[in-house]
Amino acid sequence: MSQGTPLNEAQALDWLRQLEDPGQRYYAAWWLGRMRSNHPEAVPLLIQALTERGPRPDPASGIDEPNPVARNAARALGKLADSRAVDPLLTALESSDDGLREAAARSLGQLGALKARQAILRRLAPGPLVAGAPRPGTSRLTEPCEALLEALGALGWQNEDGSTVTDRKPLLEVVQAYVDHERPLIRSAAYRSLLQLTQEDCWGEQLVNLLLHNELQVRRAALLDLGVTGWRPAGAAVAGTLAENSLKLIALRGLVENSPARNRTSPSPSPEEVGLLLAMDDLL
Repeated sequence: MSQGTPLNEAQALDWLRQLEDPGQRYYAAWWLGRMRSNHPEAVPLLIQALTERGPRPDPASGIDEPNPVARNAARALGKLADSRAVDPLLTALESSDDGLREAAARSLGQLGALKARQAILRRLAPGPLVAGAPRPGTSRLTEPCEALLEALGALGWQNEDGSTVTDRKPLLEVVQAYVDHERPLIRSAAYRSLLQLTQEDCWGEQLVNLLLHNELQVRRAALLDLGVTGWRPAGAAVAGTLAENSLKLIALRGLVENSPARNRTSPSPSPEEVGLLLAMDDLL
């Protein structure tokens, strides 16, 4: 298995094009996504790589997951903003590999793939006692609920034809079923999704409560979830969270940039934005 990462776009494309060395293909898929490649061959090659299946590589490779090329291809496609990836990712969402389903769900959310809503909802619909149940002998859940919940929040309420979803109750009931899940990361994803879908402050307050959790991993997740939602009342709590300043800066930036109330036509920031920017300065 080859070590290292590609040094430029041409090399990454060459590595992904060849079929003999999965290690090179793994790193090439990562590189193309990380660098947001717009080369005309990037998306077709990544879609081809999405179909690759293989066992967990030799531990010496440093890659500790099955189907690593397909998973990295799924992750990369979410970063390239190309609608050609939607149907292949929907196919990946039906894979028996839950890690590939997780990567596909996150990318479909990133792409705003509205046609994915029903497929994602169908996987969550059995509820936390089925879809959210631990798999025997592993720490993973039956479904990648965290990624699926996040994707639903990202997709919002628009239909493919441009209309707005009118009957919202069934979807909200599915998401709300996960707010009492035993795992705080799943609860955080459910709060995030509900805050995006309803704009109700109670879900933002629940995320703020998770900033006080005794596990750093949970505090980190809540920080990033709040940043994605843009729920600005969390600003002071975010700045005071016991976590890395780098993550707090990402979250505060998200509160500035992702807020539904942001005035993108105004040449100057609002007083609320100024407060968030000052909090960012204090962390630098």
